[in-house]
Amino acid sequence: MKPDLLAYLGRRVLVRVECPLGSVHPPHPNIVYPINCGELPGTVSGDGYPIDAYLLVWPEPIQEVWGTVIAVIVRHDDTEDRRVAARPGTGWTHEEIINATRFQDRYFQTALAR
Repeated sequence: MKPDLLAYLGRRVLVRVECPLGSVHPPHPNIVYPINCGELPGTVSGDGYPIDAYLLVWPEPIQEVWGTVIAVIVRHDDTEDRRVAARPGTGWTHEEIINATRFQDRYFQTALAR
């Protein structure tokens, strides 16, 4: 069962980066990460692993960072959803978030919750 990620909207979270900006997706070499992506230590998602998160506004590869959850990408056809975190005080439109995460989420039926 998927956890309710909407409860995290507006919260400050620690994200440990697993796939830094510019890295190649391990099982899918045609996917290059245009943003940093990672997980939230100490959490559990629908797949039994830590909750995944996209990081916006960090223009360089990083290892770990605190960010504010600005959206949740709900994947209707997957066991886990994604949090979207950004630097506090940065504004992202619905369309900008969709465009930034499309590199991976285009393969799923998704909805953006804010």
